[in-house]
Amino acid sequence: MPVAVVLVVVLVQHWAVVWPVLVGVLGLVGVTAVCWVLLGAHRRAVGQDRVWRAQEEARARELSMAEVDGLSWQDFERYVAGLCRRDGCTRVMVSGKSGDLGADVVGYLADGRKIVVQCKKYAPHRSVPSHDMQKFVGTARLEHGADVALLVTTSRAFTKAALGLALRHDIVALHRDLLGSWVKGAHLETLIPLNGRGDGTRRRPTA
Repeated sequence: MPVAVVLVVVLVQHWAVVWPVLVGVLGLVGVTAVCWVLLGAHRRAVGQDRVWRAQEEARARELSMAEVDGLSWQDFERYVAGLCRRDGCTRVMVSGKSGDLGADVVGYLADGRKIVVQCKKYAPHRSVPSHDMQKFVGTARLEHGADVALLVTTSRAFTKAALGLALRHDIVALHRDLLGSWVKGAHLETLIPLNGRGDGTRRRPTA
């Protein structure tokens, strides 16, 4: 007798026992399939929401940067000094002139550490080159005694070499995206640990 026929006979004879198990298995398979579909849909929705939020945040940063883009380099330095004061820095002074050896803004964080800021008012599409970072590395601590050295720019990126110098010499590199977050209200001390990183859309650093 073929195996299939034997199985059918056994199933018929024991149907009262088999059918609840079969129904349970089919139900479990159905529930699992539905859950898998719902989980996939949830993941897609979360991913799409994350992308949308990142895009909206980037747009908001750019809108907040519109006023900054219209400033002269002198007004930009004063604006950055104002952001420092807003976030609790004291004894904030602005150089407002060339030949300041990289100390455009000097002040003290709330915990007493001295902060020295160099401001680079560049076009958004530019990258801060390594020679700008080299000059600041050479003066921020040796010349000005900075505990926190911050190079802030309106450009979207630092070159790979400039960012490498910043990381090796503990210079906080604040590009346009991070500056936009600062302008929008992010506290300076929450931005310092990011040092060159951010969630916004920006060009990749060029060599």
